[in-house]
Amino acid sequence: WEVERFSVEQRVCDGSVDRTLFLLKHGNDLLIVQIYVDDIVFGGSSHNLVAKFADEMRIEVSVSTRGELQYCLGRQNKQVKDGTFVYQTKYTKDMLRKFQMQDVKPMSTPMGSTATLDADEDGEPVDQREYRSMIGSLLYLTATRPDIQFSVCLCARFQASPRTSHRQAVKRIFRYLQSAPGLGLWYSSSSTLSLHGFSDADFAVCRVERKSTSGTCQFLGSSLVSWSSRKQSSVAQFTTEAEYVAAARCCSQLLWISYTLRDFGEECTQIPLLCDSTSAISVAKNPVLHSRTKHIEVRYHFLRDNVEKGTIVLSHVPTQDQLADIFTKPLDQATFVRLRGELGVCCPF
Repeated sequence: WEVERFSVEQRVCDGSVDRTLFLLKHGNDLLIVQIYVDDIVFGGSSHNLVAKFADEMRIEVSVSTRGELQYCLGRQNKQVKDGTFVYQTKYTKDMLRKFQMQDVKPMSTPMGSTATLDADEDGEPVDQREYRSMIGSLLYLTATRPDIQFSVCLCARFQASPRTSHRQAVKRIFRYLQSAPGLGLWYSSSSTLSLHGFSDADFAVCRVERKSTSGTCQFLGSSLVSWSSRKQSSVAQFTTEAEYVAAARCCSQLLWISYTLRDFGEECTQIPLLCDSTSAISVAKNPVLHSRTKHIEVRYHFLRDNVEKGTIVLSHVPTQDQLADIFTKPLDQATFVRLRGELGVCCPF
């Protein structure tokens, strides 16, 4: 690719797991280049290195530079001495106007703590195109708003045949966004690079297929870098299995992040994975497959391999401190606000 012409003496290397990531190490300095289609974000530890790369790109490729990163792909960035705030306030307000939701009554949570959704086959159908458009817009917003991840993903399951009840649930999310359109993620410059993750599962919450929901999140120090709320691919027969599958997914993501950090010269060993199910932890640490675990798909047992190798340290965390809980079920307002803060979702300074 053209970026490799950066210097005849230096060679830009692509990431070992992320092929859109390029790195150039020059002495103690590091240049980082991230590509998304025709957009390029780059930065480094040396101003001269960054300036030289920008000059080379203007010569080799027809590009225009915008200076310090402030707005890219619908995401706003505010960089201060203490860290970086990433948010989508403009996108959120534009989305609310697009769907005529800018004047709705605000709500304190994206979904009621007792809310349940099913196929509602007897319900009145709604415009499928509009419903899908609303879901698509909300899914893009989850890039900086993990607090709506679970609610949006739950509503997204009914895109094939949306009903009035489903649209009401989506409108509730918009009303929550109306109450706090400026929330985003804070990344402190003082945060360490210690990688750790949380995994949780809610057993058989899907009222259509009775499949469980996995919730995971990964941190670098105090900074949230990855999160997921996903319906499991198979029906779990008991809670332990659902928790074990969620922990395996979290393990997979932790390993991916650790490989990426290795490209930056950061080695991660004995990565903590925090789970609130003691039975799932026992399954991961037990080398013997007994009758209650033999039916679990083999692909999830790589978690046990990594625990045995010491790559992943699977530990218990009290349920009240389980941050991934916000990705598995609707919560009451007090718990929701507390966990949202723990994830680093806040207002700009």
